[in-house]
Amino acid sequence: MNIQVMPENKLSSVAPLKQCNLEKKEVELILVKDQNGVQYTNSAIIPTPGHRGGFPGSEDARETWGKKIDFLLSVIGFAVDLANVWRFPYLCYKNGGGAFLIPYILFLVIAGMPLFYMELALGQYNREGAATVWKICPIFKGVGYTVIIIALYVGFYYNVIIAWSLYYLFSSMTSELPWLKCGNSWNSPNCTHPKAINGTTLGNGTTYAKYKITPAAEYYERGVLHLHESRGIHDLGMPRWELTLCLVVVVFILYFSLWKGVKSSGKVVYITATMPYVVLFVLLIRGITLPGAMDGIRAYLHIDFQRLNNLEVWIDAATQIFYSLGAGFGVLIAFASYNKFDNNCYRDALLTSSVNCVTSFFSGFAIFSVLGYMAYKHGVRIEDVATEGAGLVFIIYPEAISTLPGSTFWAIVFFIMLLTLGIDSAMGGMEAVITGLTDDFKILKRNRKIFTFATALLTFLFALLCITNGGIYVLTLLDKYAAGTAILFGVLIEAIGVSWFYGVDRFSEDIQQMMGFKPGLYWRLCWKFVSPVFLLFVVVASTLTSSSLKYDDYNFPYWANVVGWGVAMSSMLFVPFYAMYKFFSIQGTFKERIGYCITPEYEHHLVAEGKVRQFKLSHWLAI
Repeated sequence: MNIQVMPENKLSSVAPLKQCNLEKKEVELILVKDQNGVQYTNSAIIPTPGHRGGFPGSEDARETWGKKIDFLLSVIGFAVDLANVWRFPYLCYKNGGGAFLIPYILFLVIAGMPLFYMELALGQYNREGAATVWKICPIFKGVGYTVIIIALYVGFYYNVIIAWSLYYLFSSMTSELPWLKCGNSWNSPNCTHPKAINGTTLGNGTTYAKYKITPAAEYYERGVLHLHESRGIHDLGMPRWELTLCLVVVVFILYFSLWKGVKSSGKVVYITATMPYVVLFVLLIRGITLPGAMDGIRAYLHIDFQRLNNLEVWIDAATQIFYSLGAGFGVLIAFASYNKFDNNCYRDALLTSSVNCVTSFFSGFAIFSVLGYMAYKHGVRIEDVATEGAGLVFIIYPEAISTLPGSTFWAIVFFIMLLTLGIDSAMGGMEAVITGLTDDFKILKRNRKIFTFATALLTFLFALLCITNGGIYVLTLLDKYAAGTAILFGVLIEAIGVSWFYGVDRFSEDIQQMMGFKPGLYWRLCWKFVSPVFLLFVVVASTLTSSSLKYDDYNFPYWANVVGWGVAMSSMLFVPFYAMYKFFSIQGTFKERIGYCITPEYEHHLVAEGKVRQFKLSHWLAI
């Protein structure tokens, strides 16, 4: 239905169009219908000579977030995940305390925020998922498939960690926490009560965090994982039925959060994105009242500028910023594609990336106040109890909680926080897969609920490998290879595709169409030069510092490392393979094929006329 816009004075019920470089252009009336608080827009600009497409992707009805806060909470919920609690505080402590914040904030400003802003703007302008957004430069569509596959792989094992949190939550609902003492069916004869362990007992350079015969450590490795029943990755065994049930619950939560798109997920995050902040604050208040807490916090903030001379500190800061913000998984593009066209994504990028980093820093106080208490209780140094990852949130912290009055309450609160931290990050990853593929294949879009169920089922089936007796070995392999070098490679290609092939100047004009102002020179320089160089640095550094796969004292066999690289390559190879497919599937001379591959789809008519701007030096020099 083509209804031409009438003069403004005759449209009392329609809001006047905003000025966004559209004067004197024919426009179809924006039709808005409201269903259950979710707005749907159906609009298109009738192309005029020289016009680049106005509201791209809006030729089909696309739902938008019911409220702006739904989007913000979804982005914050995705970015703020378990790593903010179990990785950043330890990295900060290990790498010079307060001094670590210097490289951390530097990389946030010169690379983290620009990449975050770029992905939000890319998704919002084109209103497409991670694959079809590359209509701006068709040869790069393979990188869209790369990040979708990576998001799917991460879902295979990330959901398992959420299932562990759920299992611990159920196990906490007793008068006496099961990891408080020895003598249970899962304990070994060597199980040692924490009271019998002190600085003198440890010796031989062994830290308390690596002491594997405490009740809490044995509950995690023997009671939950049943790791003692596996000899290695070649000996997995059958899935544990208790963890299978928890995994089913997690997958059902994800399915019913996502099956109706952003109108369902946008409401779930009201709980999952805000709950961790409430719990962190409560845990911090309880933590600082414990004996030894201030020693822990002093150790966390202790400034050691000498550590900045170590390249490893800078590599840790760069990789932490990158993984913490979550750029490159296709999630930010997917979420932003449901924004209104004139939404201020610049402000959103600054706000949400800042909130994420402040949360990481704030969580360190809640963690290290308790680690200080643990060190005081056992008469050991902070460095003996300080650790990261699963060992922190499933062994050390639960053990500390078990010694407090009202331990059941504190355990339930803590594991609810882990559950909510994980759920909305998992929702983001699955939404990236669903949006990315439904935008590309219309049959999937018409059957979104069935496709969402199929995606959830697929992640469940593969996750079963991670809840066997040797499942922790599969999880470790996937964690290292599925989203390691592969995601860094994907974002590097994405940054080059947008900044160099599509063009920073053209990208800036897109942003001006949306928000009425062009990004400043700082952002354009970051996108063109700083971000790609930063990503190249992280890729090279992570490759050079990469070690062979191991879990505690278990060294993975050679074939497991080969399988890991196979997993990584299975996503990365989409980039060159799709580029070759695109090039050979186009008719024309060699030069015309190149032109069609690197020119936005809406400018393909210019290729036939020989007017390919990428063939001119001015394109590559533009900022």
